[in-house]
Amino acid sequence: MIYASRSERLDWLISRLIEDVPQAQGIRIPADITDKKRLFRALMNVREPKPVTTEFLSAQDEELQYQLEEKSVVNLDGEGIEIWQGDITRLKVDAIVNAANSRMLGCFIPLHGCIDNAIHSAAGVQLRLECAEVMKGQGYEEPTGMAKITNGYNLPSKYVIHTVGPIIYGDTPNDTEQRLLADSYRNCLSLAEKQGLRSIAFCCISTGEFHFPNELAAKIAVDEVKTFMSKAQNIKHVIFNVFKDVDKDIYKKLLQQNIVSE
Repeated sequence: MIYASRSERLDWLISRLIEDVPQAQGIRIPADITDKKRLFRALMNVREPKPVTTEFLSAQDEELQYQLEEKSVVNLDGEGIEIWQGDITRLKVDAIVNAANSRMLGCFIPLHGCIDNAIHSAAGVQLRLECAEVMKGQGYEEPTGMAKITNGYNLPSKYVIHTVGPIIYGDTPNDTEQRLLADSYRNCLSLAEKQGLRSIAFCCISTGEFHFPNELAAKIAVDEVKTFMSKAQNIKHVIFNVFKDVDKDIYKKLLQQNIVSE
């Protein structure tokens, strides 16, 4: 289908999503393009993983590629271990790591600020569909510390590696929780290595919503990456993607290096 404008394409996409989302019935499509984009993302967030038409995917992909152009792609084509601050969905690397939950279907809270929501929103509904197939085949929720790989779809990264980090309920993670976070990093790296990938970008797994202390989480991450990189055959480039200044400062101190600029 050919649309007269981006606004018209968004209207059509939103209308199809409203049809798919029972709780969205009666929602009126806003006139402002920014509001349309927010509603489009919110409806994608709550849509269950069910079949979708090729016509919808074509229109969705056009819109998400346009949004990616607006954000601009960041190509980090280096070697070794680096730090980059910003939106992980802009990174053109072989794989980005998603801090998932045990259902592995993405975040269902509309417009939530977590990385799981950001990655699924930028990738498109195909990512949730593939995750649903993976989990259906597995038959049980994803254990903490393990990892799964999917395609990246509308992301600039070829793949997404999903891992469930430990959730911390007390003030200090115990030995088991620290081991599980180390497992998440190690299993993501092992999966990337097995897949023959050269580059991987890690988010700050288990910090934020899962309440793992930032400094301890970063130390575990750096230790695991350095150990793995010392014997890796395929992986040549690991990026620690940070969003908050506090994490940037922690990683700079641990790695004794400056942050990578675009």
